Amino acid sequence: MDTESGKDRKFVEALARGLNILRVFGDGPVMMGNQELARLTGLPKPTVSRMTYTLTRLGYLNQHPDTDKYQLGSEVLSLGYTYVANLRVRQLAKPYMDEFAREYGMSVGLTCRDRMHMIYVENRMPPVKALLRVDLGLRLPLATTSAGRAFIAGHSAKGREQLQEELAAYYGAEKWQEKQPGLLDALAMYDREGFCLSLGEWDRNIVSAGVPIGLQDGTQMALTCAAPAYEIGAERLKHTIAPRLAGLAGDIQALGA
Repeated sequence: MDTESGKDRKFVEALARGLNILRVFGDGPVMMGNQELARLTGLPKPTVSRMTYTLTRLGYLNQHPDTDKYQLGSEVLSLGYTYVANLRVRQLAKPYMDEFAREYGMSVGLTCRDRMHMIYVENRMPPVKALLRVDLGLRLPLATTSAGRAFIAGHSAKGREQLQEELAAYYGAEKWQEKQPGLLDALAMYDREGFCLSLGEWDRNIVSAGVPIGLQDGTQMALTCAAPAYEIGAERLKHTIAPRLAGLAGDIQALGA
């Protein structure tokens, strides 16, 4: 969608600018001033000053009294918590994810898209091991993780192409040239095997598998399992665990999530 208000009369440019300021905190330092926010968003500093003032008044930002810099406020947390708490698939999937985590000794997660990343909305761990403990809200890159690759794989050919175009614009030509081959291999694997892998491509110490999940309301998510590479070998992941993860995804979708 075109985000210029002059081309889309329904689009509220001021709201989009305010939300973009909040999003910057997801990738940048914990605390930032107006000048840094202006640089990162490309907005004029006077505009940023008005936005941060308004967001502070509403509780979405807090301003440090000594530095005048801003950090996210509690209202942002309440929005995210409300979304996660109302996500029905989390409640339906938890016992199945717990069983899988116990059986294979892996972290099992549900993720949804956040622009060029996937974000954890649920994560279940084996009862004994404390490996790869993941906090809700952790963001994973689309191109190099099994979660992102599975999300892309769940789309039609046209949808896959569009997402790759967005990734190319996000990374730039040189970086995208490095990342695209691994993504294409993962998509081809999904078409053959029904799952995607990431074998140390995001973090060289982690192996993971991912499968797309489509909810009844049209939401696309990804179910993943991950473990340290020294715990789970690539061959076992590919031939034993990943096919079972694909079956688990089918079970969860059959629940009517």
